[in-house]
Amino acid sequence: MGGAFHKKRIIPLLRKHRHRTLDPWADQGDVAAVLRLPFGVRRRDAWRKLNPKIGRKNQLLIDECDAILAVLDGTDVDSGTAAEIGYGFARGKPILGYRGDFRLCADNEGGIVNLQVEYFIRASGGDIINKIEALPTAIKKLTARRSVPGSFSLADPK
Repeated sequence: MGGAFHKKRIIPLLRKHRHRTLDPWADQGDVAAVLRLPFGVRRRDAWRKLNPKIGRKNQLLIDECDAILAVLDGTDVDSGTAAEIGYGFARGKPILGYRGDFRLCADNEGGIVNLQVEYFIRASGGDIINKIEALPTAIKKLTARRSVPGSFSLADPK
């Protein structure tokens, strides 16, 4: 989806409505250091060392959060985002999805996105919205259904 939308629209909107964000893309110092390395064995090995740390950080943020906001844009839902949705569902987290992308990516004409991803979102008590401006209303509905104090982990493909 791109960092600009994430940083300039999603995070400010959540904070405006007094929600705390647990952003897996914050503090990217280690990633920046790896990206500065030239292509080759050193860079590959640095990624191999860093990747499990990034995965663990995402897991801990999902464990800590009250709810998940997942960006579902793309020709298919990002595989990392789909994994975070599945993990969050298994941990009993309510999940909201945002899909502003007009391209079709469902398994059939009855869905919005991959049927399993959509199932986990809806079975968690969440919903899928198609306009970011609808986020505050969607959060209020989610809060009415479940006890959601207000920290959101952000699942957003980069």
